[in-house]
Amino acid sequence: MPKQPKDAEILAALQTDPQTGLAQLLEVYGGLIRAVVRRVLPGQPQDAEECISDVLVSAWRNAGMLARCCRPLQGWLALTARNAAIDRWRSLKRSRTEELDEMLAGDWMLEPRTTDAEDLIGELVTALPQPDREIFLRRYYLMQPIREIAAAVKMQEHTVTVRLSRGRARLKQQFLERTGQGKNPKRGKERMQDAARCQQTSG
Repeated sequence: MPKQPKDAEILAALQTDPQTGLAQLLEVYGGLIRAVVRRVLPGQPQDAEECISDVLVSAWRNAGMLARCCRPLQGWLALTARNAAIDRWRSLKRSRTEELDEMLAGDWMLEPRTTDAEDLIGELVTALPQPDREIFLRRYYLMQPIREIAAAVKMQEHTVTVRLSRGRARLKQQFLERTGQGKNPKRGKERMQDAARCQQTSG
């Protein structure tokens, strides 16, 4: 079986030979992108395919930044796919699934925010201990329903729901502190300035 290209190889190809780079990206991460988008836009194949195309274009445009900042491609693609699909869902203003409606209606984790803020939330989620890290990644990056998460982590659905609720509260407090709105504003401002400098290097 042929060896799959690594992230660095994919990002390099996207910058020098976009057609090859996109083919490699789809080979490795195409299933992930499609799964995330289709969870948000079920039964809407045209909208889903347009979202997937948007994600691929975004990966091509941001390849240089991702390479310079050493961003894990899998996490970035999952987040970009999720946000693109949610933006499309909101623009259509149609009800997709009852559970997704509930998530989008008032979930702090899914509110629209800047790239720097999304990066910080991703950092905080990555720092969670297991099994909370897996639960949050499955819920907010892979957009899996509670029942699937519960089966994957071998917990009761109620337990998963409680962990999500408590985890959201902790993450929100940490986010506010790191962005200068909580008890440690200096550290938050420094973190956001570092992220901004990283973004500027892609210009």
